[in-house]
Amino acid sequence: MCHVPTRPDLPADDLYARLEVPSTVSAEAIELAWRALLRQHHPDVAGPDGLDRAKRINVAHDWLSDPALRARYDRERGLAGPAHRRSGPRDDAYRPRSAPARPSAPRRDREPADAIARFLDRVGGLTADDRDRLALADPTPIAFVATIRRFIAPERLAILDSTSREATRRLGDIGERTAIRDAVHANAAELILAPDLDELLSEPFRSRSRERLTRGWDAAVGQPRYGPNGRAVVALLDRLGALGEAETRALAASGSLERLGDEPWPPGVSPDDEDGLRVSAELAARDASAAVRAGLLEGAALARARRAAARCAHLLVLRHLFSETDFDRRTAPWRPWLLPVVARPATRVRHRA
Repeated sequence: MCHVPTRPDLPADDLYARLEVPSTVSAEAIELAWRALLRQHHPDVAGPDGLDRAKRINVAHDWLSDPALRARYDRERGLAGPAHRRSGPRDDAYRPRSAPARPSAPRRDREPADAIARFLDRVGGLTADDRDRLALADPTPIAFVATIRRFIAPERLAILDSTSREATRRLGDIGERTAIRDAVHANAAELILAPDLDELLSEPFRSRSRERLTRGWDAAVGQPRYGPNGRAVVALLDRLGALGEAETRALAASGSLERLGDEPWPPGVSPDDEDGLRVSAELAARDASAAVRAGLLEGAALARARRAAARCAHLLVLRHLFSETDFDRRTAPWRPWLLPVVARPATRVRHRA
């Protein structure tokens, strides 16, 4: 007789409250809260009185760390599903590829004061491109940072807070732009709290937590404005600024929503994972749209021309990820009068020894 495993009963109380986190937190935050609370309430630390609390903390972790159980719990409790938890990449398989991953090994051997000083100098020397990219980069969720802060020693938080204040001061007027300030502060948190994350978390949560904190900074600071195909984008901007009325009308004719369709990304490539390229594409599209002169067309026609220019720039940023056939097909309306046909290198044939 086949035995069918029983379905676990849904806990009657608030599992998120057991872990002292909101229902919108990521998997990394749940892991962090679980480990930190167990350190406080484990019977070896809190005595026999901590046993019941430790059991309840473990049950909450068992449910909320399992994607299927968490989805069921959220659904039956009427909470928002995973798709609404964060605007950035999914918690599962979160591996940004547009910036080098931070080392996962503990970094207690570095000089904190020197590292903080170098970071603050970099903040004070942000270029215009750095600032524009930071304003568009994927921010670290506020709830995640708040969860980390709850389980960090006060003396470490004091260092983080003083560093964040100094970073804001060095940002000057741009420190008033929330996205830039949050990305800078999140990177400061990773810089200063890395030893705590290394101690509290195991892999893969350790790397994912640190990547989450540095995601915006790494995708923006020190990166080319338009990514690896920047020269082609700059050349496009120059040509757009020099278009005459007839060419601008031809551009507008290709810029209807029906013709352009949804914003394309190469197969197997996601803007959620490639935040650096997403920022490059958004900047290039914005600058290309602005490069179309307003005096040549008006109203809806001008909007269509600018929409087409933005799409062309978007495709150029991602040129190296599209197949030759796909890229040529998508850019056909603008060739060769706007996008010149670039000679491709001859295919090399490998000879077997």
